[in-house]
Amino acid sequence: MIRRMRSLLKWAFLLALMPCCGGCLPHSVSSTQVGIKVKKIALFGEVGVVDEPFEPGTYFFLPLINDWYTLDTTLKTLIMTFDSRNADLGMRDDLVFKTIDGNDISLDLNITYRIDPLKAGHLLKNVGLSDADIKDHIVRSIARSKPRDIFGQLTTEQFYDPIKRSEKAHETEKALNDVLNPYGIIVDGVKTKDYRFNPAYEMAIKDKKVADQKTQRYISETKAAKEDYKKKLQDANGDVNEMVAKVDGAYKQAELSSNAYYEQRKREAQAIRIEGEAEALAIKKMNEALTGNAGLAKVKLEVAKSLQNKKILVMPFNQGGIDIKSTNVNSLIETYGAKALSEKN
Repeated sequence: MIRRMRSLLKWAFLLALMPCCGGCLPHSVSSTQVGIKVKKIALFGEVGVVDEPFEPGTYFFLPLINDWYTLDTTLKTLIMTFDSRNADLGMRDDLVFKTIDGNDISLDLNITYRIDPLKAGHLLKNVGLSDADIKDHIVRSIARSKPRDIFGQLTTEQFYDPIKRSEKAHETEKALNDVLNPYGIIVDGVKTKDYRFNPAYEMAIKDKKVADQKTQRYISETKAAKEDYKKKLQDANGDVNEMVAKVDGAYKQAELSSNAYYEQRKREAQAIRIEGEAEALAIKKMNEALTGNAGLAKVKLEVAKSLQNKKILVMPFNQGGIDIKSTNVNSLIETYGAKALSEKN
């Protein structure tokens, strides 16, 4: 009964307000916005923020009993920098913290983010009613705490390494999204800008870097000299090896030549020895043949061959040899001389 009475009172109140409000009013949402409706008095449903966002377009609602808000969905940048002219707050707003090895450092940081349209109602209900409220109440507060913890893990020397800084920037982006995504805020990027150490320490660092550069140059020059000496040594070894190869080649050639000459002379000596042995054997065989009857016959045959076609003069012989006394030599000469003349004619 009480609930019914309340409902009747609401309807009566609305009917009384409608002539004063002049009906529904238009509410527009641009292409870079999301609309959020808040029910102050609800005839149906619950009072409060409508969770479903309103996309770009025009909508009509009764005034007084509804509130209307729009949030920007474009990409925004939170600038925290030492230069007050560029800082969001109009004053120095850089992050000041200590490195893991205890040195003071200040870091300029830019964080780009955007609103998740599907969670615009949640943002309006739990964070703020405008883009400025969202930026100041949650984005800035979280963005000034998490980066300090993460970048503070670097040593002073590591801050000079852009790769190390980039790694920590990606780590910071992930950490911020872990915290801000449930609220309806998406962080798209974290970029480090300038950083500054204590002036005295920074000067010491610069002096050390200059000294390191000189040391590195000396190391490079020493290494280059060593490489040059190695090359010269290799060249000298190459020349020596070439000379040794030539001498070895000449030695091998001489050795081969002498071996060939030795083998040639050895074969010639063997041939002479074989020839001499054969000739000696032939003489031996001949001597053996001449010592018997066959040898005598051979001698006679050879004598006959030598006397063939020879003029034979028969001389008178006595028992002791030629009888010179009884032979008329003159008559014999004449006879043979005349005979020879007659044969020529």
